[in-house]
Amino acid sequence: MQIAAPANGIHWTIAPRDRLVVATVAILLGVCFYPGLRDLANIWATQEEYSFGYMIPAVTLYLLWQRRGDIAATGFAGAWSGTLLVAVALLALGIGQIATLGTVVQYSFLMCLFGLVAAFTGWQAFKVMAMPLVILCFMVPLPNYLLREISQALQLWSSQIGVMIIRAFGISVYLEGNVIDLGGLRLQVVEACNGLRYLLPLMTIGFIIAYLFKAPPWKRAVVFLSTIPITLLMNSVRIGLIGVLSEHFGRSMAEGFLHEFEGWAVFMACMALLVGEIAILTRMSGDRVSLAEVLSVPATGVDHSALRQDRVISRPFLVAGLLVAAAATISQFVSIPRADLPERRDFAAFPMSLEGWHGVPSRMEREYLEMLKLDDYLLADYMRDQPGSVNLYVSYYASQANGNSAHSPKACIPGDGWEIVDFSQRALPGVKVGTESLNVNRVVIQRGQNRQLVYYWFQQHGRSITGEYLVKLQIFWDAVTRQRTDGAMVRLVARTLPGEPLERADARLEEFAARAVPMLGAYIPD
Repeated sequence: MQIAAPANGIHWTIAPRDRLVVATVAILLGVCFYPGLRDLANIWATQEEYSFGYMIPAVTLYLLWQRRGDIAATGFAGAWSGTLLVAVALLALGIGQIATLGTVVQYSFLMCLFGLVAAFTGWQAFKVMAMPLVILCFMVPLPNYLLREISQALQLWSSQIGVMIIRAFGISVYLEGNVIDLGGLRLQVVEACNGLRYLLPLMTIGFIIAYLFKAPPWKRAVVFLSTIPITLLMNSVRIGLIGVLSEHFGRSMAEGFLHEFEGWAVFMACMALLVGEIAILTRMSGDRVSLAEVLSVPATGVDHSALRQDRVISRPFLVAGLLVAAAATISQFVSIPRADLPERRDFAAFPMSLEGWHGVPSRMEREYLEMLKLDDYLLADYMRDQPGSVNLYVSYYASQANGNSAHSPKACIPGDGWEIVDFSQRALPGVKVGTESLNVNRVVIQRGQNRQLVYYWFQQHGRSITGEYLVKLQIFWDAVTRQRTDGAMVRLVARTLPGEPLERADARLEEFAARAVPMLGAYIPD
């Protein structure tokens, strides 16, 4: 351990009285953000992808402790910009609580923490502690909708590479979206096999290793970014091996203990590849040092012979602490009013007869319902005397807070093995949602010789929205201004008949929409 060279021979400390002030601000910070931190701990306990979250604060504290000599040798000069950052974070906290968006609350906690540190130490000293503090960002989950899109992309890529591995063993296999068809056995690459439970912890470990890696910045960046292809490759290998073993030894190879053991083995293989990569990068520069030296934790001890002097708590920190105290007080005595949702009818009562169209309702399998986490839904096939049918699907959410919102068909379609041939937006002037014309996403999809035309939109409080990200902003705005996040996704699908032009399928969907959409108002309240 090295001894930090003290600035001007001074070893800076904090007086006991001032330590009490800092501890009080820390407690008040916890009071402010308690609901968000409680939800964060619940995510760590229930979501396997973030089960490593408990360890992140401990890692940060350990790394800061190892740098205690450098910190003690650095003079502090509080920054008013840190106080401003605290004010912005507390504003974001209020918005997040009003909108019941846990992710906003959790990221505002990190912003407030960083602001308090900067207000206490100043940005020059903040740099000494910056990287251990940044590691805390990995303990906060990504927004659900973003995590869902990453998950679906990983499922597709892992399935495709996994099938390539299976074919390399001379096994005949057919891939349809995320379903691997081995003839007598069909394996579905579900969310649990998407690789996220490897990717997120491996990226966290990769960032920590990159911080410890004594190498040029470009090598550190390579180590961190390589965690993505390493995870994708090894998860694909796992899927491929499961397919090979299932072909020879049956479905039991894809279930139970063996399935979980394979997952553990894959993560260990990912770690081995990461360490091997560091060894190669080290040898590239001609260094002959051991991995232990290259990845040693930067540690600086305290020079006890230096002159000890107490720090003076800066005004920026005191003002920031007062802001946190005010926010903590408000959070205890002011409750946020919640708007009551308007009454709505259950989709079980939706008519199966719509002016010449006759419907047959269907039910979704339990595994899909558990994944979608919706509150109510409608799934039915409508037919008429003329050839051609329309499938109607509506997913309703009473609350779309914390990213628990409707899945976009644009992201889900490839997972079912369909190729998007054409994607555009279209207005249907003859159909109204609220007071406006219905706007839809028009998607032409194809799988083999089968072709379908899809209309879908997000129906949000009397509006039809086509943009996947625009609807997120609208949900956030409605949460802040109306204290409501309810809404739905509506999808119409027409399977084209042999030789049928798309214009005729468009006419069929428009005709059906004119009958069905006006009825949805009672089930998706404005």
